[in-house]
Amino acid sequence: MTLEDFELAQAIFVIGQNPGTNHPRMLTALEKAKKNGCTLVHVNPLPEAGMSTFKHPQDVLSWLGGGTQLADLFLQGQINGDVALLKGIMKEVLAADDRSGGGVLDQDFIKKYTTGFVEFADAVRETEWEGIIQQCGIPKSQIEEAARIFIASERTIFCWAMGLTQHKNAVANIQEIVNLMLLRGQIGKPGAGLCPVRGHSNVQGDRTMGISERPADTFLDRLGTELNFEPPRTHGLDTVQSIQAMHCGRGKVFFALGGNFLSATPDTEYTAEALRRCRLTVQVSTKLNRAHLITGEQALILPCLGRTEVDHQATGPQFVTTENSMAVVQASRGFLTPASPQLLSEPAIVSRLARATLGRRTAIDWEELIADYDRIRELIARVIPGFENYNQRVRQPGGFYLPSSPRERVFKTPSDRAVFTVHELPTHNLRPGQFLMMTIRSHDQFNTSIYGLNDRYRGIYNGRRVVLLNRDDMLEAGLSEGQTVDLTSHFEGEERVARRFTVVPYSIPRLCAATYFPETNVLVPVRSVAEKSNTPVSKSVVISIKPTTDNGAQFDYDSIGE
Repeated sequence: MTLEDFELAQAIFVIGQNPGTNHPRMLTALEKAKKNGCTLVHVNPLPEAGMSTFKHPQDVLSWLGGGTQLADLFLQGQINGDVALLKGIMKEVLAADDRSGGGVLDQDFIKKYTTGFVEFADAVRETEWEGIIQQCGIPKSQIEEAARIFIASERTIFCWAMGLTQHKNAVANIQEIVNLMLLRGQIGKPGAGLCPVRGHSNVQGDRTMGISERPADTFLDRLGTELNFEPPRTHGLDTVQSIQAMHCGRGKVFFALGGNFLSATPDTEYTAEALRRCRLTVQVSTKLNRAHLITGEQALILPCLGRTEVDHQATGPQFVTTENSMAVVQASRGFLTPASPQLLSEPAIVSRLARATLGRRTAIDWEELIADYDRIRELIARVIPGFENYNQRVRQPGGFYLPSSPRERVFKTPSDRAVFTVHELPTHNLRPGQFLMMTIRSHDQFNTSIYGLNDRYRGIYNGRRVVLLNRDDMLEAGLSEGQTVDLTSHFEGEERVARRFTVVPYSIPRLCAATYFPETNVLVPVRSVAEKSNTPVSKSVVISIKPTTDNGAQFDYDSIGE
């Protein structure tokens, strides 16, 4: 997916939390698409200010005027109602194709590039509307309107963020989007495709460089051949598995390159205890955070250069590269004077560590790599496909796009075809007094970094320990606006408590609740993970709410959210 695709798109579906919370450039792309005549559909349990009216932060006229009305259709569904909604849209697409005598589906694409269509279509047709509407909480008329928008568009983009990936059925959520897009051949052509919106500019870049607990054999083969060694072939552990390994004593050393691991992970107390059981914890950081206070038997904090600081090595100033959500690889150069002349860069720290631990067991000249980062990129160019002429291409204005096999309609599956998949409707059997809670981020927040206590997107100020509830639910539960409550999560007979949250009435579906991340990570058990991906389930947490004995409001807010 490229920014040029957004300029060509006729319809864009944004599903899940507002990408503008952490991606103002994404909202800029949506604004440009809207001005080009694109129709935008926003799917979210919460109304988001950025998706209703967007004012470009660098456009004075935009601020003086009314901004750009982005969403043409807002579908306010229940938390984790996305599979049901998508099934409803697909059910209507199939029905429209039947009514037209076969003029809606891209039959040529389906026959040439996919498998499993018949079984998938039968399952969708057999799904009853009653169950779909009950599970997603969206009227049938609105689902039909979304389907009409999808059918009318020859170039459709689907965007999603963590609102889809942090549920038990996270993989099914994404596969249902793929199912829908396959029906009309909306993968592999300009102005159409799938666009996962990631929370950090280099999340995908890590994976591209082989930072995975399950690296592909082809990658390991090329790496071993280039560097003349045999890489270990045993798979490692993902984040959740690593926490569990540290907790039971199998993981003895924790080494973190940046970030705030404790705040970014689930089950806060369990994770803290896991870190304390390590023999050594090492954190390479640009600034201090609370996670540095939770240590193993021995602990090191290694201050390092930030990306905004000049990185001067033996051959002169250096630069690193990042890969953004659009698969664009571009240079990142520091321009500020380093906070201290003694600070090392992250590449220098890793290279020195490798030299100290490996000694002469490798032919790699680590000092040479530190001296000139171009040499690191030369190695990357010889190991990872798509990075040919890396040093030359990354110096071009705007960087370069990495190849994407689905964009070329090449599908790396056993059948060499895209696969239609079949999924049941997810269900949440809430008991009386229980809610389904999702975690969200505020305007003054980027990932785990909280820069202020205000959320102007939602009209909440001077505090973050809040729980957003539907007014009717508040009335039924005997809760009042501004009341202080305790939240208790329920998972497989276990309970966890987060204390002193203030009740805020908000436009949110019945039996749903929203709280800020990471304040409620303590409510997410480490064992509560998504099927197949093993991602922590932070967007569908079953909770109950009880008044705190020492009541009192902790913040101010206005009525923007209602």
